[in-house]
Amino acid sequence: MAAIDGLPPLRDVIQRHGLDARKALGQNFLFDLNLTQKIARTAGPLEGVTVIEVGPGPGGLTRAILSLGARKVIAVERDSRCLPALAEIADHYPGRLEVIEGDALKIDFDTLATDGPVRIIANLPYNVGTQLLVNWLLPKAWPPFYQSMTLMFQREVGLRIVAEADDDHYGRLGVLCGWRTNARMAFDVPPQAFSPPPKVISSVVHLEPRENPIPCSAANLEKVTMAAFGQRRKMLRQSVKSIGGEALLAKAGIDPQRRAETLSVEEFCRIANCL
Repeated sequence: MAAIDGLPPLRDVIQRHGLDARKALGQNFLFDLNLTQKIARTAGPLEGVTVIEVGPGPGGLTRAILSLGARKVIAVERDSRCLPALAEIADHYPGRLEVIEGDALKIDFDTLATDGPVRIIANLPYNVGTQLLVNWLLPKAWPPFYQSMTLMFQREVGLRIVAEADDDHYGRLGVLCGWRTNARMAFDVPPQAFSPPPKVISSVVHLEPRENPIPCSAANLEKVTMAAFGQRRKMLRQSVKSIGGEALLAKAGIDPQRRAETLSVEEFCRIANCL
């Protein structure tokens, strides 16, 4: 039986091409087309939008994005075994799917999509997801090339992305995301939705860039958050010793006896600006 988009069911595609998800590539394939549609819809209306997708695998999410009317999908896939399955989708949607074979960590995404609004929608490979997110949060220019990011992570990472001060999950990632975006948890995805099922629950997170984040050097903010959260149980006067210690905190007007997880994004920016 054909799927709703007139293409064969994903299970058949995977069997026909002999695709098994590879742990080394951080792969977990999503079979449920209702679920992939839900992820794509979380990004908002897609008509006229160019979508960048990383790690499409056999193309379950790609199909959902195209069936919901995206003008074009630019998919970056490192696993050459998946290219024939993606080529079938490209044939079904002529001129609307461009597949780039390569390592997403080495691609300059700013140059990929040059016309019309761009959104990033991806079930990111587990082993590179966080690094890709940080790269997208810290591009050379701001506002960035994308309108929004709708991304799937392990739930633990999702909680770190949306965390705020005084939350157990609050850390460097929460500060960077809170500084430059409005981030929210959209919904959880159970392990049994994937093949093979991961050992953890996954979460879809939606991030929209802030137009005017607090002026601050990204490099300095990274330095401050890495030092402060590197020893998160210690008082700040101890944890930021290597980058200026008490003198730096005094300059920023921050009590040296506080701990990193109690500081707001604005306070971290203040310290970074005094560095």
